[in-house]
Amino acid sequence: MRLLLDTHIWLWGLLDPSKLARRVVRALEAAENELWLSPISTWEALVLIEKGRVVIDRDPRRWMAEVWQAAPLREAPLTQDVAVQSRFLDLPHQDPADRFLAATAKVYGLTLVSADERLLRSSEFATLANR
Repeated sequence: MRLLLDTHIWLWGLLDPSKLARRVVRALEAAENELWLSPISTWEALVLIEKGRVVIDRDPRRWMAEVWQAAPLREAPLTQDVAVQSRFLDLPHQDPADRFLAATAKVYGLTLVSADERLLRSSEFATLANR
């Protein structure tokens, strides 16, 4: 399976794995699964760090470089197609980061791993619920 990690799933996996459901942990650890991350998640994580909602123990740029080097993540490019799709998805809210992640899942045929019920209710892309 090709899994696109929602920002909170990625951060929970790094900083508080106890928040991940067993089925999600199994999926993330399965060698046959590919783990994908959008640059939007990197941006969103840095915003959360700046606001103090995510606390790390070193310079954010250094931390991010270390995280990317240590984890076997594939980058899901932010393309023109993703940007266009983000505006035409049938989602119940307008959060730009969520729209970009959902569009990325749809464009690349990825399964979005999330705990966000608003995203999990969509039928426009595959999801794996953290429940």
